[in-house]
Amino acid sequence: MSEGPTFTQSLVAGGLAGTAVDLLFFPIDTIKTRLQSSQGFVRAGGFRGIYKGIGSVVVGSAPGAAVFFCTYDTLKRTLPLAENMAPVTHMLSASTGEVAACLIRVPTEVIKTRMQTSTYGSLAGSSFAAARLVLSQEGLRGFYRGFGTTVMREIPFTSIQFPLYELLKRRLSQALGRRPLHAYEAAVCGSIAGGVAAALTTPLDVLKTRVMLDVRDTTKQSMPTLIARLKQIYVSEGPRALFSGVAPRTLWISAGGAVFLGVYEWAASTLKNI
Repeated sequence: MSEGPTFTQSLVAGGLAGTAVDLLFFPIDTIKTRLQSSQGFVRAGGFRGIYKGIGSVVVGSAPGAAVFFCTYDTLKRTLPLAENMAPVTHMLSASTGEVAACLIRVPTEVIKTRMQTSTYGSLAGSSFAAARLVLSQEGLRGFYRGFGTTVMREIPFTSIQFPLYELLKRRLSQALGRRPLHAYEAAVCGSIAGGVAAALTTPLDVLKTRVMLDVRDTTKQSMPTLIARLKQIYVSEGPRALFSGVAPRTLWISAGGAVFLGVYEWAASTLKNI
């Protein structure tokens, strides 16, 4: 069995992987977000300005992904579970990593989604201007609007993606009779795992998007519960609305999973050989 990457190698490789995938697939993410917006795809911007909000992604991608992989790889090595409990180890490691990463990622997601859907109109011509509006109108809590929903989406997502990813890597390694896999081989496993997880968790992603785009003042009116929001979408817009954007989300995360995990494996391997 090959030794896993060190903390520093996970940090650097994770940062590179996160930046690569978010910048490369940002337009698809914009289209997905606009499809999920309650105002409708065309009113949210259609195909115009598909790079709006990319500034916040540039700031948050590297540290968020770096924190995730540092946590994931560390726990994967240190959790005291038997080898036959490997899927549970991967689920716990990935879930903990996502919660840690969300502390960094959610504020940038809030800015990104509001820029992508032109929530502030002409008042926010840049991600920095949108961030100032969030701070002035909602305070620091505004940057964590949708934190609970995001975590609720990410834990099921990673609990499917990473055990499946590790399983596919192990099976492919056994079939090829060698280990470790090349980066492009790991990328194929990452693509399949990401696509499956993305399709199954789309309703949670729709819910997360709606919460982040809700700019009502929480000090003046109470926000509906997540169950109430889910029921409202189902009743007023139909069950299909819960899978709004499923095609671009699955496409984006399937392709993104290949880039994200492929770049990570390549960078980690390169750093180990330096």
